[in-house]
Amino acid sequence: MDGCGWKEMEVALVDFDNSDEIQEQPGYQDPDLSPAGAPRGRPGPGPFSNWKLLLGDSHETAFSRLPGADDPDPPGPEPAVPSEGDQRVIINVAGLRFETQLRTLTQFPDTLLGDREKRARFFDAMRNEYFFDRNRPSFDGILYYYQSGGKIRRPASVPIDVFADEIAFYELGSEAMEAFRADEGFIPDPETPLPANDVHRQFWLLFEYPESSVAARAVAAVSVLVVIISITIFCMETLPEFREDREPRLVRDPGRNATRMVLSPSMFTDPFFMVESTCIVWFTFELALRFAVCPSKAGFFRNIMNIIDVISIIPYFATVATELVQETEPTAQQNMSLAILRVIRLVRVFRIFKLSRHSKGLQILGQTLKASLQELGLLIFFLFIGVILFSSAVYFAEVDEPESHFSSIPDGFWWAVVTMTTVGYGDMCPTTAGGKIVGILCAIAGVLTIALPVPVIVSNFNYFYHRETEREERQKNMPEEIHKTGSPTGSADSLSKTNGGCSSAEPSRE
Repeated sequence: MDGCGWKEMEVALVDFDNSDEIQEQPGYQDPDLSPAGAPRGRPGPGPFSNWKLLLGDSHETAFSRLPGADDPDPPGPEPAVPSEGDQRVIINVAGLRFETQLRTLTQFPDTLLGDREKRARFFDAMRNEYFFDRNRPSFDGILYYYQSGGKIRRPASVPIDVFADEIAFYELGSEAMEAFRADEGFIPDPETPLPANDVHRQFWLLFEYPESSVAARAVAAVSVLVVIISITIFCMETLPEFREDREPRLVRDPGRNATRMVLSPSMFTDPFFMVESTCIVWFTFELALRFAVCPSKAGFFRNIMNIIDVISIIPYFATVATELVQETEPTAQQNMSLAILRVIRLVRVFRIFKLSRHSKGLQILGQTLKASLQELGLLIFFLFIGVILFSSAVYFAEVDEPESHFSSIPDGFWWAVVTMTTVGYGDMCPTTAGGKIVGILCAIAGVLTIALPVPVIVSNFNYFYHRETEREERQKNMPEEIHKTGSPTGSADSLSKTNGGCSSAEPSRE
Protein backbone atom coordinates (compact mmCIF):
# COMPACT_ATOMS: atom_id res chain seq x y z
CA MET A 1 0.00 0.00 0.00
CA ASP A 2 1.56 3.31 -1.03
CA GLY A 3 2.16 6.29 1.18
CA CYS A 4 -0.78 8.28 -0.25
CA GLY A 5 -3.23 5.77 1.13
CA TRP A 6 -1.62 5.93 4.54
CA LYS A 7 -1.76 9.67 4.42
CA GLU A 8 -5.49 9.77 3.74
CA MET A 9 -6.21 7.39 6.63
CA GLU A 10 -3.94 9.31 8.89
CA VAL A 11 -5.62 12.60 8.04
CA ALA A 12 -8.99 11.09 8.83
CA LEU A 13 -7.73 10.14 12.29
CA VAL A 14 -5.97 13.35 13.07
CA ASP A 15 -8.75 15.63 11.84
CA PHE A 16 -11.34 14.03 14.19
CA ASP A 17 -12.60 16.40 16.84
CA ASN A 18 -11.55 14.26 19.81
CA SER A 19 -7.87 14.39 18.91
CA ASP A 20 -6.86 14.65 22.56
CA GLU A 21 -8.11 11.17 23.25
CA ILE A 22 -6.31 9.79 20.22
CA GLN A 23 -3.08 11.29 21.38
CA GLU A 24 -3.28 9.34 24.61
CA GLN A 25 -3.15 6.02 22.77
CA PRO A 26 0.13 4.09 23.27
CA GLY A 27 2.45 4.22 20.30
CA TYR A 28 0.97 7.33 18.88
CA GLN A 29 3.45 10.06 18.17
CA ASP A 30 2.49 13.69 17.87
CA PRO A 31 3.32 15.06 14.45
CA ASP A 32 5.03 18.03 16.07
CA LEU A 33 7.43 15.63 17.95
CA SER A 34 8.26 13.44 14.97
CA PRO A 35 11.96 12.87 14.17
CA ALA A 36 13.73 15.12 11.80
CA GLY A 37 13.27 14.31 8.20
CA ALA A 38 9.89 12.80 8.74
CA PRO A 39 7.17 14.65 6.92
CA ARG A 40 4.83 16.66 9.15
CA GLY A 41 1.60 14.86 9.68
CA ARG A 42 3.03 11.41 8.92
CA PRO A 43 3.42 8.61 11.45
CA GLY A 44 6.79 8.21 12.98
CA PRO A 45 8.84 5.10 13.24
CA GLY A 46 6.81 2.03 13.79
CA PRO A 47 3.62 3.04 12.08
CA PHE A 48 2.42 -0.55 11.87
CA SER A 49 2.41 -0.81 15.62
CA ASN A 50 0.00 2.08 15.80
CA TRP A 51 -2.33 0.53 13.24
CA LYS A 52 -2.09 -2.81 14.95
CA LEU A 53 -3.49 -1.19 18.04
CA LEU A 54 -6.28 0.49 16.10
CA LEU A 55 -7.16 -2.52 13.98
CA GLY A 56 -6.67 -5.42 16.39
CA ASP A 57 -8.62 -8.61 16.86
CA SER A 58 -11.09 -6.81 19.03
CA HIS A 59 -11.88 -4.48 16.08
CA GLU A 60 -11.63 -1.57 18.44
CA THR A 61 -11.23 1.70 16.54
CA ALA A 62 -10.82 5.30 17.45
CA PHE A 63 -14.53 5.75 16.87
CA SER A 64 -15.32 3.19 19.56
CA ARG A 65 -13.46 5.29 22.06
CA LEU A 66 -15.85 8.22 21.55
CA PRO A 67 -18.40 9.03 24.26
CA GLY A 68 -21.66 7.07 23.83
CA ALA A 69 -20.20 4.73 21.26
CA ASP A 70 -21.21 1.70 23.29
CA ASP A 71 -24.91 2.69 23.19
CA PRO A 72 -26.96 0.94 20.49
CA ASP A 73 -28.83 4.16 19.54
CA PRO A 74 -27.52 7.66 19.97
CA PRO A 75 -29.49 9.68 22.49
CA GLY A 76 -32.14 11.97 20.95
CA PRO A 77 -34.87 14.37 22.12
CA GLU A 78 -37.37 12.81 24.52
CA PRO A 79 -40.83 12.18 22.95
CA ALA A 80 -43.54 14.65 24.00
CA VAL A 81 -46.23 13.22 26.25
CA PRO A 82 -49.66 13.64 24.48
CA SER A 83 -52.27 15.66 26.33
CA GLU A 84 -55.51 14.09 27.42
CA GLY A 85 -57.43 15.78 24.62
CA ASP A 86 -55.09 14.27 21.98
CA GLN A 87 -55.73 10.72 23.13
CA ARG A 88 -57.45 8.53 20.61
CA VAL A 89 -60.74 6.83 21.38
CA ILE A 90 -61.85 3.70 19.55
CA ILE A 91 -65.61 3.24 19.22
CA ASN A 92 -66.95 -0.08 17.97
CA VAL A 93 -70.51 0.13 16.65
CA ALA A 94 -71.87 -3.34 15.93
CA GLY A 95 -68.47 -4.48 14.62
CA LEU A 96 -67.56 -1.32 12.69
CA ARG A 97 -64.72 0.55 14.40
CA PHE A 98 -64.46 4.33 14.47
CA GLU A 99 -61.50 6.29 15.81
CA THR A 100 -61.49 9.88 16.98
CA GLN A 101 -59.81 12.14 19.51
CA LEU A 102 -61.04 12.56 23.05
CA ARG A 103 -61.31 16.33 22.72
CA THR A 104 -63.78 15.85 19.85
CA LEU A 105 -66.17 14.07 22.20
CA THR A 106 -65.65 16.21 25.30
CA GLN A 107 -66.82 19.40 23.61
CA PHE A 108 -70.36 18.11 24.29
CA PRO A 109 -70.06 16.95 27.91
CA ASP A 110 -73.80 16.39 28.40
CA THR A 111 -74.04 13.70 25.73
CA LEU A 112 -73.46 9.98 26.13
CA LEU A 113 -70.06 9.97 24.42
CA GLY A 114 -68.95 13.28 25.89
CA ASP A 115 -69.56 12.30 29.51
CA ARG A 116 -66.85 10.02 30.94
CA GLU A 117 -69.15 8.32 33.44
CA LYS A 118 -71.87 7.68 30.88
CA ARG A 119 -69.63 6.15 28.21
CA ALA A 120 -67.68 4.13 30.79
CA ARG A 121 -70.60 1.68 30.97
CA PHE A 122 -69.83 0.61 27.40
CA PHE A 123 -66.02 0.27 27.76
CA ASP A 124 -64.47 -3.10 26.79
CA ALA A 125 -61.22 -3.45 28.79
CA MET A 126 -60.11 -6.52 26.83
CA ARG A 127 -60.14 -4.68 23.52
CA ASN A 128 -59.53 -1.20 24.93
CA GLU A 129 -62.52 0.22 23.08
CA TYR A 130 -66.13 1.31 23.55
CA PHE A 131 -68.70 -1.08 22.13
CA PHE A 132 -72.26 -0.09 21.13
CA ASP A 133 -74.69 -2.57 19.67
CA ARG A 134 -76.50 0.09 17.66
CA ASN A 135 -77.24 0.96 14.03
CA ARG A 136 -73.92 1.23 12.20
CA PRO A 137 -74.81 3.58 9.30
CA SER A 138 -76.39 6.05 11.74
CA PHE A 139 -73.13 6.53 13.62
CA ASP A 140 -71.65 8.40 10.65
CA GLY A 141 -74.11 11.18 11.37
CA ILE A 142 -73.59 10.93 15.13
CA LEU A 143 -69.80 11.23 14.84
CA TYR A 144 -70.18 14.10 12.36
CA TYR A 145 -72.20 15.91 15.01
CA TYR A 146 -69.15 15.90 17.29
CA GLN A 147 -66.65 16.66 14.54
CA SER A 148 -68.62 19.58 13.09
CA GLY A 149 -69.31 21.21 16.43
CA GLY A 150 -73.05 20.53 16.56
CA LYS A 151 -74.30 20.08 12.98
CA ILE A 152 -76.72 17.18 12.68
CA ARG A 153 -77.00 15.41 9.31
CA ARG A 154 -78.85 12.18 8.64
CA PRO A 155 -77.12 9.68 6.34
CA ALA A 156 -79.16 9.14 3.19
CA SER A 157 -79.46 5.38 3.75
CA VAL A 158 -80.87 5.70 7.28
CA PRO A 159 -84.65 6.10 7.82
CA ILE A 160 -85.85 9.15 9.72
CA ASP A 161 -87.30 7.23 12.68
CA VAL A 162 -84.13 5.12 13.07
CA PHE A 163 -81.87 8.17 13.13
CA ALA A 164 -84.20 9.89 15.60
CA ASP A 165 -83.85 6.89 17.92
CA GLU A 166 -80.06 7.11 17.64
CA ILE A 167 -80.14 10.82 18.54
CA ALA A 168 -82.15 9.96 21.64
CA PHE A 169 -79.85 7.04 22.57
CA TYR A 170 -76.64 9.06 22.34
CA GLU A 171 -78.36 11.87 24.30
CA LEU A 172 -77.51 14.64 21.88
CA GLY A 173 -80.19 16.80 23.47
CA SER A 174 -83.35 18.63 22.48
CA GLU A 175 -81.48 21.20 20.37
CA ALA A 176 -80.05 18.48 18.14
CA MET A 177 -83.47 16.84 17.86
CA GLU A 178 -85.14 20.12 16.92
CA ALA A 179 -82.41 20.86 14.38
CA PHE A 180 -82.88 17.39 12.91
CA ARG A 181 -86.67 17.84 12.71
CA ALA A 182 -86.26 21.25 11.06
CA ASP A 183 -83.75 19.83 8.57
CA GLU A 184 -86.20 17.07 7.68
CA GLY A 185 -89.04 19.55 7.11
CA PHE A 186 -91.05 18.93 10.26
CA ILE A 187 -93.12 21.84 11.54
CA PRO A 188 -91.95 22.79 15.02
CA ASP A 189 -94.41 22.77 17.89
CA PRO A 190 -95.15 26.25 19.22
CA GLU A 191 -94.00 27.22 22.68
CA THR A 192 -96.62 29.15 24.67
CA PRO A 193 -95.37 31.27 27.60
CA LEU A 194 -96.91 30.84 31.02
CA PRO A 195 -97.80 33.64 33.46
CA ALA A 196 -95.15 34.59 36.01
CA ASN A 197 -97.53 34.68 38.96
CA ASP A 198 -98.23 31.27 40.51
CA VAL A 199 -101.95 31.94 41.00
CA HIS A 200 -102.33 33.30 37.50
CA ARG A 201 -100.47 30.31 36.12
CA GLN A 202 -102.83 27.88 37.83
CA PHE A 203 -105.94 29.63 36.49
CA TRP A 204 -104.37 29.92 33.02
CA LEU A 205 -103.69 26.19 32.92
CA LEU A 206 -107.15 25.50 34.33
CA PHE A 207 -109.03 27.33 31.58
CA GLU A 208 -106.60 27.15 28.66
CA TYR A 209 -105.10 23.63 28.75
CA PRO A 210 -107.54 20.81 29.59
CA GLU A 211 -104.73 18.21 29.66
CA SER A 212 -103.00 19.92 32.60
CA SER A 213 -105.17 18.44 35.39
CA VAL A 214 -108.43 16.71 36.23
CA ALA A 215 -110.01 20.03 37.25
CA ALA A 216 -109.03 21.51 33.88
CA ARG A 217 -110.76 18.62 32.14
CA ALA A 218 -113.90 19.30 34.18
CA VAL A 219 -113.83 22.98 33.21
CA ALA A 220 -113.41 22.00 29.57
CA ALA A 221 -116.38 19.65 29.81
CA VAL A 222 -118.54 22.47 31.24
CA SER A 223 -117.45 24.81 28.44
CA VAL A 224 -118.30 22.25 25.78
CA LEU A 225 -121.70 21.63 27.36
CA VAL A 226 -122.50 25.36 27.46
CA VAL A 227 -121.47 25.80 23.82
CA ILE A 228 -123.68 22.89 22.76
CA ILE A 229 -126.64 24.34 24.69
CA SER A 230 -126.10 27.76 23.14
CA ILE A 231 -125.97 26.36 19.59
CA THR A 232 -129.09 24.28 20.26
CA ILE A 233 -130.99 27.35 21.47
CA PHE A 234 -129.81 29.31 18.44
CA CYS A 235 -131.22 26.66 16.11
CA MET A 236 -134.50 26.14 17.97
CA GLU A 237 -135.28 29.87 17.89
CA THR A 238 -135.75 29.61 14.11
CA LEU A 239 -138.56 27.05 14.35
CA PRO A 240 -141.87 28.53 13.06
CA GLU A 241 -143.74 27.92 16.31
CA PHE A 242 -141.13 29.92 18.26
CA ARG A 243 -140.29 32.53 15.66
CA GLU A 244 -143.55 34.49 15.22
CA ASP A 245 -143.33 36.83 18.16
CA ARG A 246 -139.58 36.78 18.62
CA GLU A 247 -138.30 38.21 15.35
CA PRO A 248 -137.49 41.94 15.28
CA ARG A 249 -140.12 43.87 13.36
CA LEU A 250 -140.97 47.42 12.39
CA VAL A 251 -144.13 48.89 13.95
CA ARG A 252 -145.89 52.07 12.72
CA ASP A 253 -146.58 54.59 15.46
CA PRO A 254 -149.52 56.73 14.22
CA GLY A 255 -149.25 59.19 17.10
CA ARG A 256 -145.68 60.16 16.28
CA ASN A 257 -146.07 59.47 12.55
CA ALA A 258 -142.90 57.35 12.65
CA THR A 259 -141.76 53.76 12.60
CA ARG A 260 -139.98 52.06 15.45
CA MET A 261 -138.39 48.66 15.81
CA VAL A 262 -139.82 46.21 18.33
CA LEU A 263 -137.98 43.03 19.25
CA SER A 264 -140.31 41.14 21.52
CA PRO A 265 -142.72 42.35 24.21
CA SER A 266 -141.60 39.60 26.57
CA MET A 267 -137.95 39.12 25.66
CA PHE A 268 -136.64 39.25 29.24
CA THR A 269 -139.16 36.60 30.31
CA ASP A 270 -138.63 34.37 27.30
CA PRO A 271 -137.19 30.93 28.28
CA PHE A 272 -134.83 31.01 25.31
CA PHE A 273 -133.51 34.40 26.39
CA MET A 274 -132.98 33.19 29.96
CA VAL A 275 -131.00 30.16 28.81
CA GLU A 276 -129.05 32.35 26.42
CA SER A 277 -128.28 34.78 29.23
CA THR A 278 -126.95 31.95 31.39
CA CYS A 279 -124.64 30.82 28.59
CA ILE A 280 -123.43 34.38 28.01
CA VAL A 281 -122.64 34.77 31.71
CA TRP A 282 -120.36 31.73 31.51
CA PHE A 283 -118.73 32.87 28.25
CA THR A 284 -118.11 36.36 29.66
CA PHE A 285 -116.72 35.04 32.94
CA GLU A 286 -114.41 32.63 31.13
CA LEU A 287 -113.17 35.28 28.69
CA ALA A 288 -112.62 37.94 31.38
CA LEU A 289 -110.78 35.52 33.67
CA ARG A 290 -108.47 34.26 30.93
CA PHE A 291 -107.73 37.82 29.88
CA ALA A 292 -106.91 38.80 33.47
CA VAL A 293 -104.39 35.96 33.98
CA CYS A 294 -102.93 35.67 30.48
CA PRO A 295 -99.13 36.14 30.18
CA SER A 296 -99.43 38.70 27.37
CA LYS A 297 -102.40 41.03 26.86
CA ALA A 298 -101.36 41.88 23.31
CA GLY A 299 -100.79 38.24 22.42
CA PHE A 300 -104.19 37.35 23.87
CA PHE A 301 -106.03 39.20 21.11
CA ARG A 302 -103.70 37.92 18.42
CA ASN A 303 -105.15 34.46 19.00
CA ILE A 304 -107.96 33.77 16.57
CA MET A 305 -109.82 31.66 19.13
CA ASN A 306 -109.99 34.55 21.58
CA ILE A 307 -111.30 36.80 18.82
CA ILE A 308 -114.04 34.25 18.16
CA ASP A 309 -114.90 34.27 21.86
CA VAL A 310 -115.34 38.04 21.78
CA ILE A 311 -117.43 37.96 18.61
CA SER A 312 -119.69 35.23 19.97
CA ILE A 313 -120.90 37.35 22.92
CA ILE A 314 -121.32 40.66 21.06
CA PRO A 315 -124.76 39.80 19.53
CA TYR A 316 -126.28 39.26 22.96
CA PHE A 317 -125.24 42.67 24.30
CA ALA A 318 -126.23 44.33 21.01
CA THR A 319 -129.69 42.80 21.23
CA VAL A 320 -130.15 43.81 24.86
CA ALA A 321 -128.98 47.35 24.12
CA THR A 322 -131.44 47.64 21.23
CA GLU A 323 -134.28 46.40 23.42
CA LEU A 324 -133.50 48.85 26.21
CA VAL A 325 -132.99 51.94 24.09
CA GLN A 326 -135.98 51.68 21.72
CA GLU A 327 -135.23 55.05 20.18
CA THR A 328 -137.45 56.47 17.43
CA GLU A 329 -135.60 56.82 14.15
CA PRO A 330 -136.51 57.45 10.50
CA THR A 331 -137.75 54.51 8.51
CA ALA A 332 -134.60 54.11 6.43
CA GLN A 333 -132.45 53.99 9.53
CA GLN A 334 -134.86 51.55 11.17
CA ASN A 335 -134.57 49.20 8.19
CA MET A 336 -130.78 49.44 8.28
CA SER A 337 -130.74 48.83 12.03
CA LEU A 338 -132.97 45.79 11.59
CA ALA A 339 -130.67 44.35 8.90
CA ILE A 340 -127.58 45.00 11.04
CA LEU A 341 -129.22 43.38 14.06
CA ARG A 342 -130.07 40.26 12.09
CA VAL A 343 -126.48 40.03 10.84
CA ILE A 344 -125.21 40.43 14.39
CA ARG A 345 -127.51 37.69 15.62
CA LEU A 346 -126.24 35.49 12.80
CA VAL A 347 -122.72 35.90 14.18
CA ARG A 348 -123.80 33.78 17.15
CA VAL A 349 -123.26 30.73 14.97
CA PHE A 350 -119.51 31.29 15.28
CA ARG A 351 -119.77 29.95 18.81
CA ILE A 352 -119.47 26.51 17.32
CA PHE A 353 -115.79 27.27 16.70
CA LYS A 354 -115.34 27.51 20.45
CA LEU A 355 -115.49 23.74 20.40
CA SER A 356 -112.16 23.67 18.61
CA ARG A 357 -110.48 24.77 21.85
CA HIS A 358 -111.38 21.39 23.31
CA SER A 359 -111.69 19.29 20.15
CA LYS A 360 -108.53 17.69 18.77
CA GLY A 361 -110.26 16.94 15.48
CA LEU A 362 -111.11 20.59 14.79
CA GLN A 363 -107.59 21.60 15.80
CA ILE A 364 -106.12 19.13 13.33
CA LEU A 365 -108.45 20.43 10.61
CA GLY A 366 -107.43 24.02 11.31
CA GLN A 367 -103.73 23.14 11.28
CA THR A 368 -104.18 21.26 8.01
CA LEU A 369 -105.89 24.20 6.33
CA LYS A 370 -103.24 26.59 7.63
CA ALA A 371 -100.42 24.40 6.31
CA SER A 372 -102.21 23.91 2.96
CA LEU A 373 -102.90 27.56 2.15
CA GLN A 374 -100.58 27.46 -0.86
CA GLU A 375 -102.26 24.36 -2.27
CA LEU A 376 -105.72 25.84 -1.63
CA GLY A 377 -104.63 29.02 -3.39
CA LEU A 378 -103.54 27.01 -6.41
CA LEU A 379 -106.85 25.15 -6.40
CA ILE A 380 -108.83 28.40 -6.38
CA PHE A 381 -106.60 29.87 -9.08
CA PHE A 382 -107.05 26.86 -11.38
CA LEU A 383 -110.79 26.87 -10.71
CA PHE A 384 -111.00 30.57 -11.56
CA ILE A 385 -109.23 30.03 -14.88
CA GLY A 386 -111.50 27.12 -15.74
CA VAL A 387 -114.64 29.08 -14.88
CA ILE A 388 -113.63 31.93 -17.17
CA LEU A 389 -112.73 29.62 -20.04
CA PHE A 390 -115.75 27.31 -19.97
CA SER A 391 -118.37 29.96 -19.17
CA SER A 392 -117.14 31.92 -22.21
CA ALA A 393 -117.12 28.79 -24.36
CA VAL A 394 -120.63 27.71 -23.37
CA TYR A 395 -121.98 31.21 -23.90
CA PHE A 396 -120.73 31.37 -27.50
CA ALA A 397 -121.89 27.79 -28.10
CA GLU A 398 -125.42 28.65 -26.88
CA VAL A 399 -125.68 32.26 -28.02
CA ASP A 400 -127.93 31.44 -31.00
CA GLU A 401 -130.25 29.18 -29.00
CA PRO A 402 -133.53 30.99 -28.10
CA GLU A 403 -134.19 28.87 -25.00
CA SER A 404 -130.62 29.00 -23.74
CA HIS A 405 -129.97 29.55 -20.03
CA PHE A 406 -126.76 31.45 -20.81
CA SER A 407 -127.73 35.01 -21.62
CA SER A 408 -124.24 36.32 -20.77
CA ILE A 409 -120.81 35.13 -19.71
CA PRO A 410 -121.36 36.06 -16.04
CA ASP A 411 -124.53 33.94 -16.08
CA GLY A 412 -122.34 30.98 -17.04
CA PHE A 413 -120.06 31.39 -14.00
CA TRP A 414 -122.47 29.50 -11.76
CA TRP A 415 -122.84 26.67 -14.25
CA ALA A 416 -119.07 26.38 -14.70
CA VAL A 417 -118.46 26.25 -10.93
CA VAL A 418 -121.02 23.55 -10.19
CA THR A 419 -119.86 21.54 -13.24
CA MET A 420 -116.15 21.70 -12.44
CA THR A 421 -116.81 20.72 -8.82
CA THR A 422 -118.97 17.79 -10.12
CA VAL A 423 -122.01 19.03 -8.17
CA GLY A 424 -124.34 19.62 -11.13
CA TYR A 425 -127.52 21.17 -9.75
CA GLY A 426 -129.24 20.99 -13.14
CA ASP A 427 -130.79 24.44 -12.90
CA MET A 428 -128.64 25.50 -15.89
CA CYS A 429 -127.63 23.15 -18.67
CA PRO A 430 -126.59 23.45 -22.35
CA THR A 431 -129.05 22.36 -25.02
CA THR A 432 -126.98 22.47 -28.21
CA ALA A 433 -124.42 19.90 -29.31
CA GLY A 434 -121.59 22.40 -28.99
CA GLY A 435 -122.70 23.37 -25.50
CA LYS A 436 -122.83 19.74 -24.39
CA ILE A 437 -119.29 19.15 -25.68
CA VAL A 438 -118.15 22.16 -23.68
CA GLY A 439 -119.92 20.72 -20.64
CA ILE A 440 -118.11 17.39 -21.02
CA LEU A 441 -114.73 19.11 -21.24
CA CYS A 442 -115.64 21.31 -18.27
CA ALA A 443 -116.46 18.30 -16.06
CA ILE A 444 -113.25 16.46 -17.04
CA ALA A 445 -111.12 19.56 -16.44
CA GLY A 446 -112.80 20.08 -13.08
CA VAL A 447 -111.98 16.56 -11.91
CA LEU A 448 -108.33 16.95 -12.87
CA THR A 449 -108.08 20.43 -11.36
CA ILE A 450 -109.44 19.34 -8.00
CA ALA A 451 -107.53 16.07 -7.93
CA LEU A 452 -104.06 17.66 -8.31
CA PRO A 453 -103.72 19.55 -4.97
CA VAL A 454 -105.83 17.15 -2.92
CA PRO A 455 -103.03 14.59 -2.20
CA VAL A 456 -100.88 17.33 -0.67
CA ILE A 457 -103.73 18.41 1.60
CA VAL A 458 -104.39 14.82 2.61
CA SER A 459 -100.69 14.34 3.35
CA ASN A 460 -100.71 17.38 5.64
CA PHE A 461 -103.76 16.05 7.43
CA ASN A 462 -102.08 12.67 7.99
CA TYR A 463 -98.98 14.38 9.37
CA PHE A 464 -100.92 16.45 11.91
CA TYR A 465 -103.12 13.50 12.82
CA HIS A 466 -100.17 11.19 13.52
CA ARG A 467 -98.33 13.95 15.39
CA GLU A 468 -101.34 14.47 17.66
CA THR A 469 -101.65 10.72 18.19
CA GLU A 470 -97.98 10.43 19.15
CA ARG A 471 -98.37 13.39 21.51
CA GLU A 472 -101.25 11.71 23.30
CA GLU A 473 -99.22 8.51 23.64
CA ARG A 474 -96.30 10.43 25.13
CA GLN A 475 -98.72 12.10 27.52
CA LYS A 476 -99.92 8.70 28.75
CA ASN A 477 -96.36 7.42 29.14
CA MET A 478 -95.19 10.50 31.04
CA PRO A 479 -97.98 11.43 33.48
CA GLU A 480 -95.66 13.42 35.75
CA GLU A 481 -94.83 15.87 32.98
CA ILE A 482 -98.23 17.56 33.14
CA HIS A 483 -97.74 18.73 36.72
CA LYS A 484 -94.56 20.72 36.09
CA THR A 485 -95.12 24.45 36.16
CA GLY A 486 -91.57 25.76 36.01
CA SER A 487 -89.54 28.16 38.12
CA PRO A 488 -91.22 30.77 40.33
CA THR A 489 -89.80 33.62 38.31
CA GLY A 490 -91.92 32.77 35.31
CA SER A 491 -89.80 34.84 32.96
CA ALA A 492 -88.61 31.78 31.08
CA ASP A 493 -91.62 29.57 31.69
CA SER A 494 -93.25 28.08 28.67
CA LEU A 495 -95.68 25.32 27.96
CA SER A 496 -94.18 22.61 25.81
CA LYS A 497 -96.77 20.86 23.70
CA THR A 498 -94.23 18.44 22.30
CA ASN A 499 -94.51 16.10 25.24
CA GLY A 500 -98.25 16.34 25.30
CA GLY A 501 -98.51 18.18 28.58
CA CYS A 502 -97.62 21.22 30.60
CA SER A 503 -93.96 21.57 31.32
CA SER A 504 -91.48 24.34 31.93
CA ALA A 505 -88.68 24.93 29.48
CA GLU A 506 -86.15 27.67 29.05
CA PRO A 507 -86.19 29.42 25.69
CA SER A 508 -82.43 29.04 25.43
CA ARG A 509 -82.82 25.29 25.39
CA GLU A 510 -85.76 25.11 23.10
